[in-house]
Amino acid sequence: MAIWMQAGLWGLAGASSLLIGVALAWFAPFPKRVTTGFMAFGCGVLISAVSYDLILDGFGKAGIWPVVLGAVAGSVLYTVANALISRNGGHYRKRSGKQQGHAAQGGGLAIAAGAFLDGIPESVVLGVGMLDGGGVSIAMFAAIVLSNFPEGLSSAVGMKAAGRGAGYVFGLWAAIVLCSGAAALIGAAALGDAPPYLLAAVNALAAGALLTMIADTMIPEAVEGERGETGLLVTLGFLVAFALSHLGAAA
Repeated sequence: MAIWMQAGLWGLAGASSLLIGVALAWFAPFPKRVTTGFMAFGCGVLISAVSYDLILDGFGKAGIWPVVLGAVAGSVLYTVANALISRNGGHYRKRSGKQQGHAAQGGGLAIAAGAFLDGIPESVVLGVGMLDGGGVSIAMFAAIVLSNFPEGLSSAVGMKAAGRGAGYVFGLWAAIVLCSGAAALIGAAALGDAPPYLLAAVNALAAGALLTMIADTMIPEAVEGERGETGLLVTLGFLVAFALSHLGAAA
């Protein structure tokens, strides 16, 4: 099977935990403290994956400048796009409380666009990461799965509280899963012959976008239900992802 097709399937698999989180939120809702705890853990997982599997790995392959320039560009692009989405009602797309507003107030398209914006960088990383001939990064894949679950969970809780129907919620996240698979496929197909410095820059661009997303949309939800354990959960998530990366490298 061609690498780009494998990348697309891995992208679909990694994003599928979004739907698992959505289904649990819809049919077996957790207390808010549990929801925000999952989000805190997911923050730690993504921070670790960005630090070691994207930034540090890119630095080792291409040096400092592709990493720095790519990360800054990714952060700026995400910030601009997120600002446009936020002005139209998508700012609270990952919040599990009443912040999303009632469905009748609009913002549905902005929430969909925001969910798309959040999910694409990590899927591109998964596809691009397969181009070095070593197959999918188990550590990065696990990080995506472990972070997508609380994202879907928290966002779906908020959408349900805002009065959005099951068709809208499940349809939106199913579309995001499909787009994530397509992003991984396209990333692998488009960059198949790219030099190491360009791959490092693309990964760094995604890393910058992901770090900015964590700060803008995930951390606010994680700390809202804080009762003293948020920092601990972030640390545990970080260490779990680090251990997965270390064990994968040792294998």
